[in-house]
Amino acid sequence: MQALPARKVRKKGNVTTMYHPDLIRHPDSCPALVLNADFTPLSYYPLSLWPWQTAVKAMFLDRVDVVAHYEREVRSPTARLQLPSVIALKQYVRPSAHPAFTRFNLFLRDRFLCQYCGSPKDLTFDHIVPRAQGGRTTWENVATACSPCNLRKGGRTPREAGMRLMHTAHCPTTWELQEHGRSYPPNYLHETWRDWLYWDIELTP
Repeated sequence: MQALPARKVRKKGNVTTMYHPDLIRHPDSCPALVLNADFTPLSYYPLSLWPWQTAVKAMFLDRVDVVAHYEREVRSPTARLQLPSVIALKQYVRPSAHPAFTRFNLFLRDRFLCQYCGSPKDLTFDHIVPRAQGGRTTWENVATACSPCNLRKGGRTPREAGMRLMHTAHCPTTWELQEHGRSYPPNYLHETWRDWLYWDIELTP
C-alpha cells in the first residue's frame, strides 16, 4: 500500500492548505500501540509498539481489534485503509513472572540510579560481593552503580569499602519492572494513546 498525500481544504472562498499532523507523517512514523486483550499495554517500557505493516497484517489475520485510528491513510490500487493507532489482541498473552536478567532490566529495577550515591550518570553495574570473593552474577548480587562509586568500591564488599546500598538487590517481578517503566514515558505520545497509558505524573488540584 502507498501513503496518501496531504489534502487541501477550501475555507470561506480561500484555498488554505491545512495539515493534520497525521497527514504529513510518514507511515513508518505511525506505529500502533499494542494492548493486551484486557486493554492494558503489553509493555510500558519499552512501550509495546508495532510498525504499521505488522499492525495491518494482524488486522487482516483477525488477530486484533482496532481501538483507534490515525488520520493517515494508505492505499492499494483497489482500496484505502486508515492506519490503526491503537490495537488490542484478541487472545490474552500472559506475561512471564520474572523478566530476563539483562543490563537494561537491571537499570530499570534500580530506576536508573546508582545504588550507592543516587547519581543517574555514567552508570554501569557492580558485583556486591566481588567475583574474586566468590560473588555470582545474579539479580541478588548485582546492583546499578556509577563509574566513580564502582571505582571507589573496587574489589571489596560494600561493608569493606564503607559504602551502603540504597536498596537490597533482588530478583524483580515483571509487574515491578512495568510499574517502574511507567515513570519514564517516551518522548512522543500520540493523542489516541493517552487513554490507555497511565503514567506516573503529579496531578494538580
